[in-house]
Amino acid sequence: MTSFDLRGYLSNRRARVDAALDELLPAAQGNDPGRLREGMRYAVLQGGKRMRPLVVVAACEAAGGTVEDALPAACAIELVHAYSLVHDDLPGMDDDRERRGQPTVHVAFGEDKAILIGDALLTAAFGVLATMTDRVRGARAVVELARHAGIDGMVGGQAMDLEAGQDIRDLELLEAVHALKTGGLYAASGAMGALAGGADDALVERLTRYGLQFGIAFQHADDVLDDDQPALREHALARVDVLVGQCLDLVADLGDSAEPLRAIARWVQERAHAAAAGEKRD
Repeated sequence: MTSFDLRGYLSNRRARVDAALDELLPAAQGNDPGRLREGMRYAVLQGGKRMRPLVVVAACEAAGGTVEDALPAACAIELVHAYSLVHDDLPGMDDDRERRGQPTVHVAFGEDKAILIGDALLTAAFGVLATMTDRVRGARAVVELARHAGIDGMVGGQAMDLEAGQDIRDLELLEAVHALKTGGLYAASGAMGALAGGADDALVERLTRYGLQFGIAFQHADDVLDDDQPALREHALARVDVLVGQCLDLVADLGDSAEPLRAIARWVQERAHAAAAGEKRD
């Protein structure tokens, strides 16, 4: 494959994921305790890049599967991501009042309801994984999501982030935070996509590592875009180049089916360097 239309690919796959999420979270029809169903849709369907489910889909296709095979895991990872944002925005965490140009969930629905909306999204994520056609692989996907979303992954990373603050001066500490808080869900995305695509254990492990490296690079790029961690800016940019190179190495021998994974990795590198040059991209 000599050229690849990443924009077209992402648009197509994102539309498939959005349609699946819309179907998964039906609008309330009289049975909506505390407006929780309404809040779940509000938290998930307000937009976003959908990069985690897109990595699921791309990993599944690289392993020989289809978009349809990937959708349960893709929806699950986005539900977990959405729950994490709902809880992160709360006054006890980041205390954000706006996200994607809209009031955050706790502003729109109240702090008490926001906690429950996040809880409901997390619970629904594991339910949707049970719909994977191969039940054994579905059970393995549950294990991967639980591991990478919990205390040894995203939740543990959030705790480290709250302790460390927004001006970390040590690159090793910064990457330890990024590897858990952001890399955790991307690692789960690679693993679950590979499982959905029928990959063997070696390829599951390889695409898990792809997801982890990509996730750290993604967060470094976000830091540059948001002007976070300014003391480590140059080091972070250099690390993006290394991490993207590792991602490309991990999928180098997978043929044309892995071209979306290669293009996504290059995208995050371009995003980081464009932001550093003052050309904001998102």
